[in-house]
Amino acid sequence: MQTLVAPRPTPFVKSFAASWFRFNWKTGAVLVTIFTLARFALVLHANVTRSYQLVAFTFVAMVLLPFVVLTRAGRQNIGWVMPTRWGGVLLGAALGVGSCAALFYLTSFLFGEGEGNSLAYVARSYGNIAQQLNEHNRLAFFLIFSVPSMVFSPIGEELFYRGLVHECFAGRLGHRGAALVDSAAFALVHLAHFGLVYAGPGAGWRFLPGPALVWVVALFGTCLLFSVARRRSGSVVGAIVAHSLFNLTMNYFIFYHLL
Repeated sequence: MQTLVAPRPTPFVKSFAASWFRFNWKTGAVLVTIFTLARFALVLHANVTRSYQLVAFTFVAMVLLPFVVLTRAGRQNIGWVMPTRWGGVLLGAALGVGSCAALFYLTSFLFGEGEGNSLAYVARSYGNIAQQLNEHNRLAFFLIFSVPSMVFSPIGEELFYRGLVHECFAGRLGHRGAALVDSAAFALVHLAHFGLVYAGPGAGWRFLPGPALVWVVALFGTCLLFSVARRRSGSVVGAIVAHSLFNLTMNYFIFYHLL
């Protein structure tokens, strides 16, 4: 009688990384800690220098990490597959636009266009663009700033947070618990972008507790919507599209309402 041997499971992690990378909460915590500290340092430095090129390296690292460490099966495990339900992708697009519009109108209602308005603060990080804008070049500047923001951070952050980090915590917490963790990690790291603000030479740094709380809670809720897009589409692509449309909408409000 022939003995059937069960096929060996397809590995999710490449052999060189198998000794230190596991899909568990410890690996997830290490990844979140490393990328949070690196991003905080780079963004805070950029807020002073107004030069954000180095920040882009964090997004590049987030994109490359799954391709360097994971096998094809591992990348599929974190959601890097073609969407199985395109209606979920369209839902993600709508959620991205809607969540950003809600953030803009909420912060404008609460804080006007002053320092408590998170999008107004982000707009100031664009340098002296406001002095250069006119009716002839506004669309060109809008597209120049929007296209990169629709590609690099959405792909990198969604592969990292809704992909790698999510799957590292899902085994212990389930997908709902993992969504809470990856959303919280995403929201808190964005305190470097707003909440802890640089008021300029001589004035130094300030922490704005009320506006920061609104910013973090809004981003936390937005990330939960990104998770809905991933789940409904069957792919992290759904979350990427939602994030991309959020960034496009943010730039629309910046260039056509704030600058």
